[in-house]
Amino acid sequence: MTIRVTVWNEARHEKSHAAVAAVYPEGIHEAIAQGLRGEGFVVRTATLDEPEHGLTDEVLANTDVLTWWGHMAHHEVSDVIVERVQKRVLEGMGLIVLHSGHMSKIFCKLMGTTCNLKWREADENERIWVVEAGHPIAEGLDQWIDLPKEEMYGEVFEIPAPETLVFISWFKGGEVFRSGCCFTRGKGRIFYFRPGHETYPTYYNPVIRKVIANAARWAAPSAGPKVFFGNVKPLEKLD
Repeated sequence: MTIRVTVWNEARHEKSHAAVAAVYPEGIHEAIAQGLRGEGFVVRTATLDEPEHGLTDEVLANTDVLTWWGHMAHHEVSDVIVERVQKRVLEGMGLIVLHSGHMSKIFCKLMGTTCNLKWREADENERIWVVEAGHPIAEGLDQWIDLPKEEMYGEVFEIPAPETLVFISWFKGGEVFRSGCCFTRGKGRIFYFRPGHETYPTYYNPVIRKVIANAARWAAPSAGPKVFFGNVKPLEKLD
């Protein structure tokens, strides 16, 4: 089965910060997309400054899994587009929220909380521990993933308790963080994955790319019964 993935990125840091452009000259979205191409996915990209943020009804109707990276322009995302994406998730489209996408309108809407956290930029080592070794997102991984430099995110992470916690991160400064969280909303599967600060080459890391590919396979819609709502006739005769 071919999985259709749309990689969304606000694509603003790359245009305004030379340090980010040096790491991701083609944009963060293209680095993520490169990691998925040739792995059984059909991949397209979309960015904030495109008409309708690149997320038209037609694009979303032909998307099995949407990945989301945003940071400095969360407030510029149209509420109309957020509602559109939420509707598709409830219908069964998978959503992978990456790094600072934790404060995106769509993730906060689906979680129903602030999704806030602690953070620090200090070039710290991050060790991502696999705590649910049998989960499909952890397939083919070692016990941990070491990233030599990353931005720190620390608890408390104000989200609902994950249905499955796949990864926990430890940082050299001492903090820990729930860095791989699975949720279901309606028929859609959601995965939050923490690493990916814009000034580090995290999305070129083959292990990080493997996690995102595993997550896209896990989050893709699965067959199930058609769901009906509203008034229905009884299946049995009522006295």
